[in-house]
Amino acid sequence: MSEPPPLPERASGGAEDAMDARRAEDAEDAAPGRFWSVRRVPAALAALIVLAAAGLLLYDIAAVRADRPAMRWRRALAEDLATLRLDETPVLAGAGAAVVLGVWLIALALTPGLRAVLPMRRVEGIVRAGLDRDAAARMLRDRATEVAGVQSARVRVGRTSISVRARSHFRELDEVRADLDAVLDAGLRELGLAVRPDLSVYVDRPSARNAR
Repeated sequence: MSEPPPLPERASGGAEDAMDARRAEDAEDAAPGRFWSVRRVPAALAALIVLAAAGLLLYDIAAVRADRPAMRWRRALAEDLATLRLDETPVLAGAGAAVVLGVWLIALALTPGLRAVLPMRRVEGIVRAGLDRDAAARMLRDRATEVAGVQSARVRVGRTSISVRARSHFRELDEVRADLDAVLDAGLRELGLAVRPDLSVYVDRPSARNAR
């Protein structure tokens, strides 16, 4: 009687750790897209307009079915639609407004929105995190003002780029810029953003009026 084949040995602890590390790196490298906005205000406005128009039209239709005269606005609208031509100004203006409104609603439906939230690296497969652009700007500004020689700093954080303008009241500008590059580079790594923005650093001297 032949013996059953031996079961495959379980991967060693080192191999399992390597696989876990690889999965973590893949999760970090996967750059999540932007967060989608709920857009409650446009949705509520569209729902209210449609509800009001539909309710008014249904009420008028029910009144006509009950042998009551139709509302004056609907009779006037029916007469105007029967007499107006497609090339007249009111028809073109209404069509243009409808097109603009439709394009706006389609853009809201197809674009994610939330431009002020920067997606962060995804450490776990389910959890997503985001960082507000103003919070990132404050953190980088605090880091910049800690550099020796920096009197003040302004940080503007965009979706794909970060601009830092600093004023130095002593030290060489090249030395201050080099220190700022190193400090801000470390600060960007600590932010843990999914897509690293391009960093631009500008350093100048305060004007004579501001120096007084």
